[in-house]
Amino acid sequence: MRMYDLILKKRNGDSLTGREIDWMIKQYTKEEIPDYQMSAMLMAICFQGLNETETYELTMEMAKSGEILDLSGINGKKVDKHSTGGVGDKTSLVLAPIVAALGVPVAKMSGRGLGHTGGTIDKLESISSFSTELSEGQFQTQVNRIGIAIMGQTRDLAPADKRLYALRDVTATVDQISLIASSIMSKKLAAGADAILLDVKMGSGAFMKQVEDARALAREMVSIGEKAGKQMTAVISNMDEPLGCAIGNALEVREAVDTLKGRGPADFTELVETLGAYMLWMGDAAENIEEGAEKVRQVIKNGKALEKFFEFLTAQGVKDDPSVSIEKLPRADKIVKVCADESGFVGKIDAQEMGICSLILGGGRETKESVIDPAVGLILRKKVGDPVKPGDTLVEIHGNSAAKIKMAEEHFRKHYHITKEMPEKRPMIYDVLFSS
Repeated sequence: MRMYDLILKKRNGDSLTGREIDWMIKQYTKEEIPDYQMSAMLMAICFQGLNETETYELTMEMAKSGEILDLSGINGKKVDKHSTGGVGDKTSLVLAPIVAALGVPVAKMSGRGLGHTGGTIDKLESISSFSTELSEGQFQTQVNRIGIAIMGQTRDLAPADKRLYALRDVTATVDQISLIASSIMSKKLAAGADAILLDVKMGSGAFMKQVEDARALAREMVSIGEKAGKQMTAVISNMDEPLGCAIGNALEVREAVDTLKGRGPADFTELVETLGAYMLWMGDAAENIEEGAEKVRQVIKNGKALEKFFEFLTAQGVKDDPSVSIEKLPRADKIVKVCADESGFVGKIDAQEMGICSLILGGGRETKESVIDPAVGLILRKKVGDPVKPGDTLVEIHGNSAAKIKMAEEHFRKHYHITKEMPEKRPMIYDVLFSS
């Protein structure tokens, strides 16, 4: 078998067989196929696409390129949740302790942020002495003991995907739907859960800018998971403006804790209730979505979700009393308020550009080697649809450098729009797709 022949075959619009995909991924992982040939294949896929069978075979071969976790030692039905990424998305910090407190085990591997999107691991590591360095044995023991553990992705999890993604990033082949679906699902399938809930983001801060594109991506991932024997649900949610009000690692942790206390922003609370309801239903802890949503509301109201979050922090190395650790989260030296100079309504907040504001301040990574400042970021005081008058605070910019704050403010003003007419408020949840 030769890579040249497979590139030509795909370029001409023919389908690759499972045997051919298996050989290609194995050889590329062993570095027997050079990057320039795999780049040509990726571009051919972008032009010709992959059919359902090819996408599934590619996903499974990438999943099998490394370790596949065996979570059978964890009691109960394991439900994993994955977000396709966005700005202000601190959902796992709230969702995981909620469903764990209600009896669904959470054994989650999470990643770090890159560019304008934040990572769950970065947010958690803004808490002093919190550790995501768990062995597989410690990971499973902790889930059985307290119902929840979150660790960083291991090097051995879908290594073929890591190599392919790095190549896609520099060859303008990131946004092909089948490649996105196979990349996400290879890691999710290798992580060993029984059921998978996908939060597929749509809007200015997401990969998918339009609802139909998000729906197509969700369908592909649900189909892959179903073929692999997993129960699947995909929720398509709004990322046209940042989720909640806080953007930046320590700021988002504080907002997550406020939400666990029942004081979270309305949009974020709605998403948490929705995703939590589906996780409980998938984990056999609720008979239907309505019951699941009510259980989510109650476990926040009675304080057990917050208790579980604090128990989780202690289990993963936090030495202080957890509530004290939250009080001690890093704080920026400077807070600058940006105020409105006209009356009207907030018409649009470009989510991606708000993430870039945080990046300018030092709250994200421009490269994998970048060092994050956990204290910096934004707190939006007015969101889409809110009325404003001159002098109202639109945003608080938290920073440690006057020059970076000035740059972030200039960027913010370009991408935060006030209109005379009240805009139509878009829904938080657009659609829900299920495996059969």
